[in-house]
Amino acid sequence: MGFYGDQILPRLLNLVMARDTAEVRTRVAAGLTGAVLEIGFGSGLNVPYYPPGVTRVWAVDPATVGRKLAAGRVRASPVPVEYAGLTAEAIPLADASADHVLSTWNLCTIPDPARALAEVKRILRPGGQLHFVEHGRSPDLKVARMQDRIEPIQKRFFGGCHVTRRIDQLIEASGLELTELKNYYRPGTAFDGYTYEGIATKSA
Repeated sequence: MGFYGDQILPRLLNLVMARDTAEVRTRVAAGLTGAVLEIGFGSGLNVPYYPPGVTRVWAVDPATVGRKLAAGRVRASPVPVEYAGLTAEAIPLADASADHVLSTWNLCTIPDPARALAEVKRILRPGGQLHFVEHGRSPDLKVARMQDRIEPIQKRFFGGCHVTRRIDQLIEASGLELTELKNYYRPGTAFDGYTYEGIATKSA
């Protein structure tokens, strides 16, 4: 991962992604219950928004400094948080062991999102759900062209972040069913603000 990706970027994201995201995090975490797998746990910014029905959380994240940044939030959490691997493409959990999976602004940076979503599907119980909010490709051609131009820079400085991924298509290709989806631009954003927010369900 390198010094920048492991030590500096997590601190930067801890600051940037804490701003003006509370409402979205609350909305996306709503309805989580039971055992939850969170991919891209980072500095634990979602921990304060876990609803009371959550009984345990497995956290996946590759950055070691992220665990240090998350330590205070994890200690304050009424829900036990256990780390379960470094990469979403290979998660050391049993089949059908999670009731829900949570992913917030994360699928953009995973090197192989299709493989990660296959792991999500494997680990979800039948009828279990992926709750997600992600940024990705805009349907507006003018914005999409800007995304194509800026993506090489975005990837270099933000941990491999892609702004051109069609999140809905990736999720559907995994075999999960998109049961809720809304798209919008986050206020104050441009090329990186087109948002996919919703729920995908594993067939029972």
